[in-house]
Amino acid sequence: MGMTAKSYANIVGANDRINMAVIGIRNQGSVHISSWCKLKDSHNVRLKTLCDTDENLFASRSKFVTEKTGTKPVTEWDMRKVLDDKEIDAVSIVTPNHWHALATVWACQAGKHVYVEKPAMHNIWEGRKMIEAARKYNRRVQVGLNNRSIINVREAIQFLHDGGIGDVYLARGICYKARDSFGMAEDSNPPSGFHYDRWLGPAAYRPYNEKRSHYNFHWYWDTGNGDIGNTGTHQLDIARWGLNKNQHPLSIYSNGGIYGFDKGGQSKTPGVMVYGGVEAYGHDKTSQETPNTQTSIIKYDDETMIEFEVRGRYTYRESSLGIDVGNAFFGSDGYLELNGSTWKAFRKREKEPFASSKKSDQDGTEHWANFLDAIRTGRDSDLNSDINDGFFSSVLPLLSNISYRLKRELHFMGGDIGIEKFVNDAEADAMLTRVYRPPYIVPNEV
Repeated sequence: MGMTAKSYANIVGANDRINMAVIGIRNQGSVHISSWCKLKDSHNVRLKTLCDTDENLFASRSKFVTEKTGTKPVTEWDMRKVLDDKEIDAVSIVTPNHWHALATVWACQAGKHVYVEKPAMHNIWEGRKMIEAARKYNRRVQVGLNNRSIINVREAIQFLHDGGIGDVYLARGICYKARDSFGMAEDSNPPSGFHYDRWLGPAAYRPYNEKRSHYNFHWYWDTGNGDIGNTGTHQLDIARWGLNKNQHPLSIYSNGGIYGFDKGGQSKTPGVMVYGGVEAYGHDKTSQETPNTQTSIIKYDDETMIEFEVRGRYTYRESSLGIDVGNAFFGSDGYLELNGSTWKAFRKREKEPFASSKKSDQDGTEHWANFLDAIRTGRDSDLNSDINDGFFSSVLPLLSNISYRLKRELHFMGGDIGIEKFVNDAEADAMLTRVYRPPYIVPNEV
């Protein structure tokens, strides 16, 4: 297997308990907490520690774990102390996007296996560092592209790869989420118990603003990647998977903008609490930077293509399945629609499907369970979404955003040989990474 005695000794045995920590316990972090608790008995996993820069979350999340497992977890706001804990075998990283890479590198260096949420990284360069760290320290790193553990999705992709609709030349990804304005706010002092400097981490310093922090981080370039890099990463992953492309594209063009909001700031809509525990304000003026409407065209070396579309305001659903977040694939002999775990395939111009998904009784913890299984086998190949796959898929929204921000088509090189660079384009190359704020620096040498 090519492993040293030391690396072999670090593989968790089939009967050994795996001690987990969740780093980032809001929103999606709660999903991770619930998943590890559900797997307590079937996979012999213990959720030992909860970590977040916002200590105000500790009481409710700790109560949940205690009720579900009978054991009260440790709480800690400083992830470095969590990574220093020798009892911790693996961590879930459910931080804002701009922390994914550095937290993963630190965790690998500390000997921890990592489940990191999508997108794998905030910029393309640091994603390559994550792969290097995973391989150097022989750690399993799973990216939270959980569609890859859904039986019906896996069957749909295998159907495509087996020629079910002929030669697939076009994959379409759809992210239609009608989001209201997240509004505007003056800079202020961070709430008591919120360690704001640590939350900022690698991002450039700026005064605290409630519209740029919890959940809303998605809509600002320093910390997020917009909806194409949020929900969209899932559908771009499925699109690339369906096309069977284990390489980078050669060309990318993306355009769009922020539509449907009052740019003059005259309207004042009462706030309504929405997902993420934040307020939204109808079509009021917003300070968000990322587009709420965006279209991308991504082409590979054989001319196969991904179309991706974000519609952040009111719209219809697509296809016979009524897709608002999902995919479609088009081949020489027909097409396939995929909506969540449901799919249908149509032959040529026929109106009735000739193949489709079957009922499944999965409980939603399969991706987390797969991570634990791979820790025990010690094989990256057993991961359904290894960091290498997560990297190739997360590159797609990041390339799209670079094109969007530069307002032009871009030509990328690299294929599958580990080179991430644009063709004779220094301006675009500069956007492959960021200026890191000391001491939160992703190192060149991991």
